[in-house]
Amino acid sequence: MILVEDIYRIAANFPKEEMFGLTSQIKRSVVSIPSNIAEDAGRRGKVEFIRFLYIALGSTNELETQLEISVRLGFMQKNKDIFKQIHFIKI
Repeated sequence: MILVEDIYRIAANFPKEEMFGLTSQIKRSVVSIPSNIAEDAGRRGKVEFIRFLYIALGSTNELETQLEISVRLGFMQKNKDIFKQIHFIKI
């Protein structure tokens, strides 16, 4: 959840014209990670568990890419702590 809070704080400083573009995509990606893990928590099947973890991993990869794009476009500075959190989720 810390990653969600951090990303929302960073995205609040993105250009207003990105509100419905990259800002929205980043917020959806970061919220999707814990949401898919939580959705699986109430299920019992191993196959479903793996499926939701793969969805969360996909959202993590998507977020990482979107943040790299944001850095390249000058919307944010590269934040090592954020990328460490993302790496931790992926392992």
